[in-house]
Amino acid sequence: TARPDLVDSQVCHIKGRTTLGGLGEVRVRPVETRCETALRMAMWVEHGLQPAARNIFGQPLGAIDHFSSYNCRAIRTTQGDTNKMSTHATADAIDISGFRLADGQRISLLKDWDGSSENQTFLRAARDTACTWFGTPLGPDYNRLHRDHFHLQNTGRGTCR
Repeated sequence: TARPDLVDSQVCHIKGRTTLGGLGEVRVRPVETRCETALRMAMWVEHGLQPAARNIFGQPLGAIDHFSSYNCRAIRTTQGDTNKMSTHATADAIDISGFRLADGQRISLLKDWDGSSENQTFLRAARDTACTWFGTPLGPDYNRLHRDHFHLQNTGRGTCR
């Protein structure tokens, strides 16, 4: 759903704001984000996640779980906060914590990244296919701050970890 732009400050805003509540058949708890982020999510679902779910589990994806997209804050690092604003401050990123298959089975990054072979295979495929649609996908292989989610960022230099 298209929404008016949100401007909290010069560095914290959502221009091209939308509320994302689903992607085709895939449910998403409503989240305010940018249209570009929603479009990248839609392409990832259609061309990455759904084919992987059908191939690995024999059923489609039913839902995506997330932490948030817009959050007016600085970048967090393993050394602490920085003075540079996060891409969450402009909703140019979304943090994905897990997935649910059509039959309700949950797949969690925190529990399944190193878990059962099917779940682990799916999560690796999810990360790898996110690299096609997002400029900077980061996950548990990146650092301990991402052990429980994929940080999917619109911009970047092709870092995919």
